[in-house]
Amino acid sequence: MHTIVITDADYESLEPEFEEAAAAGVQLVVRSCRTEDEVIQAGQGADALIVQYAPITARVLDALPNIRAIGRYGVGLDMIDLAAAAERGVEVRGVPDYGVEEVSDHAIALTLAAARGLGQLDRAMRRGEYDVTAVKPLYRIQGRTFVTLGLGRIGAATARKALGLGYQVKAYDPAVTTAALQGPLADVELISFDEAVESAHVLSLHLPLTADTTHLINADVLRRMRSDAILVNTCRGGVVDTGALVEALQSHTIAAAGIDVFEEEPVPATHPLLALDNLVLTPHAAWYSEQSFEILKRRTIQTTISALETALQQGTTA
Repeated sequence: MHTIVITDADYESLEPEFEEAAAAGVQLVVRSCRTEDEVIQAGQGADALIVQYAPITARVLDALPNIRAIGRYGVGLDMIDLAAAAERGVEVRGVPDYGVEEVSDHAIALTLAAARGLGQLDRAMRRGEYDVTAVKPLYRIQGRTFVTLGLGRIGAATARKALGLGYQVKAYDPAVTTAALQGPLADVELISFDEAVESAHVLSLHLPLTADTTHLINADVLRRMRSDAILVNTCRGGVVDTGALVEALQSHTIAAAGIDVFEEEPVPATHPLLALDNLVLTPHAAWYSEQSFEILKRRTIQTTISALETALQQGTTA
């Protein structure tokens, strides 16, 4: 019987995972790891790992030579050293399509909340203020430019929904050609990164966290954005330089932001982000619905088992 260790998972129940493991004849072990050493200890004797946030580094893989596959709860794989895994023949799989509708819905929700000043209006009403002074000026959506950085599954879904709201939608994604923009995306215009940054009334981020995208949105980029622009981030916190964003919002270099993901999670109670009035914050919640939660949990264990089987077959035929 093969053994899969869940290194960490902040979920109340893992019943779906155990059901899938039992059906496949796999032993499932659950641990609570935060460090490399804890992963190394937990993974002794295991054939595969499932990770949420714990670090899977070259050192971890060297200490666990029997690991043949790694599954990840979610889309991003930035906590896994993918190059080290590939060098050691370890199959790595995430679940790239479980929350496309949820995250794109959330990106649109953050956009509208920031564009209409909903957070500010709510707080003003609670202070007894009953007018729109706190959010002037506001602008109608029709004719405003909504730009997605990244046009993968989630970026494309967000672009489609923004079109439905009346935005003029543009996108920057070097991997996408105009010929690929058909059907609901036929009205999306592909533009350069510079034009994306400088023309967007809404700049919505849909990128993986890599060496190239870390702090892609930095002080220089924020200075080049429109003064009435809104930045929306539902992808990875590290894509945005948090300090530069705080400064840009404090100085009104940009008008507002809607942020779901952060460089440090949970966000400390004393963080300057929490004091900004022109910022809508949510606690890395864009991925969640009852449907996506069930799909994520079952598909993570399913894809990990499949990856393990693939790796073992490759090892047998090597």
